[in-house]
Amino acid sequence: MRISAISIAAASLTGALLVSTGAEAQQRFQMEQTDQGIVRLDTETGAITTCTQENNELTCRMAPDERAAYEKELDLLEKRVTALEERISQTPPGRLPSDAEVDRSLSIMERFMRTFMGIVREFTGEPNPAPQPDRT
Repeated sequence: MRISAISIAAASLTGALLVSTGAEAQQRFQMEQTDQGIVRLDTETGAITTCTQENNELTCRMAPDERAAYEKELDLLEKRVTALEERISQTPPGRLPSDAEVDRSLSIMERFMRTFMGIVREFTGEPNPAPQPDRT
């Protein structure tokens, strides 16, 4: 998922980290100062990450169990990609639909659009044009 703009505002290191995606602001991370540094809690997943502050930069590292879960998820995704690539490789190259398949698809889409536009006209008060003959 691509996020166009993420704005991060921290009131203080012991306060909450606010992550904003566009107009909506969500409180997803909570940060607490400890003797060893800063602990960041992901309120969505419950994952805890330890962070340190050096030279006015906050660096967070995954906990070993979080890293293991991340690696496991990567392995599962790699297996899925491999399986999908295998399926694609078995599909005949250059397989295009026949003219009859294209005509049938266009006919279905045309009926859908005519029906949809009729509903729109009904709500806007516009008159419906005379119905077109069905080509299927």
